Amino acid sequence: MAPTATDRALLGSVRNAARVLRAFSQADQELGVTELSGRLGLGKSTTHRLLATLEAERLLEQNQTTGKYRLGLALYELGTTVTEHVDLHQAALPVLTTLRHNTDEMVHVAVLDGLEVVYVERLETGNLLPIFRQVGHRLPAHWTSSGKVLLAALPRDEVLRRLAGASLEARTDHTIHRVDTLLAELDRCAARGWASNVEEGHLGVSSVGAPVRGADGTVMAAVSVVGASDRLQGEVMRRYATLVVEAAAVISRRLGYRPTGRSRSRYR
Repeated sequence: MAPTATDRALLGSVRNAARVLRAFSQADQELGVTELSGRLGLGKSTTHRLLATLEAERLLEQNQTTGKYRLGLALYELGTTVTEHVDLHQAALPVLTTLRHNTDEMVHVAVLDGLEVVYVERLETGNLLPIFRQVGHRLPAHWTSSGKVLLAALPRDEVLRRLAGASLEARTDHTIHRVDTLLAELDRCAARGWASNVEEGHLGVSSVGAPVRGADGTVMAAVSVVGASDRLQGEVMRRYATLVVEAAAVISRRLGYRPTGRSRSRYR
């Protein structure tokens, strides 16, 4: 469907807002309405509306003395998030490659978003499985080993806040869908340092995951091995758990984490 005039106007406003943000640099850290209007070829009234909107969203802030604008704290927060993901990619990829070689199974790195996990890294093997095929895929946290790892690292009151009013879908007969049962499972995961998923999201598919810490000790991601249930059981599951915990520890060290006597998460 072709964009309407309204669509084009809205997209134009977004483009102009992006142009405003890109006008700032190390050399031009503060710019005024007149200067920006001239640089961008926009009317002063249009420029002022863009600046006011960006300021309301904390993407810009105004110097009350000069009246000029500068980049806001929200952009710093977004930049920090991007940097963390770039750092995670650089730290994880060589370790994931080794983990895949040692297990001959698919390996992943995931982060938590609410009650979902988002897979930000993945490496495949010849053992293909009937599950998601791309980075960026989301799954409910309660039926994945990565999700359990990440939920277990949160303070209990935060877990309860997220679970309040939530419906835990029972994807298979093995899915943990009661809050009290899930909380007990999270305690077990925190106590042993890793989590397992045995056909809780997909029949015939199991996984094992462990926590990845950032430099400050906070659990920021989870690394996992995913394979067919007929392979991931018994002694193989225990061996993979050891390998996943070791891989997660290496990634954590590459991110700057150094173990101390006290940890900010519930993991020991």
